[in-house]
Amino acid sequence: MYRFAKAAASISGQAVRQVRHGSTSSPDFHSKYGTVVLLSGAAFCSAVWGYVVTSTGITWNLSPVGKIMPKEWRNTEE
Repeated sequence: MYRFAKAAASISGQAVRQVRHGSTSSPDFHSKYGTVVLLSGAAFCSAVWGYVVTSTGITWNLSPVGKIMPKEWRNTEE
């Protein structure tokens, strides 16, 4: 079992080194595209929720305060 764990750690260490040194993406991806990705995600989320709220016909269980009048209290006579 020890040999297996040692081999697995060695393989994962090699993979980390390959990713770190062989990566082709630029290190400033987030500074270059981060705002665009964030805004496009927010626009997509807003569009989906706008559709859900207005077009799907879901009955939203809104508060019944002011719509339902309570019954008169009944006193039990003893």
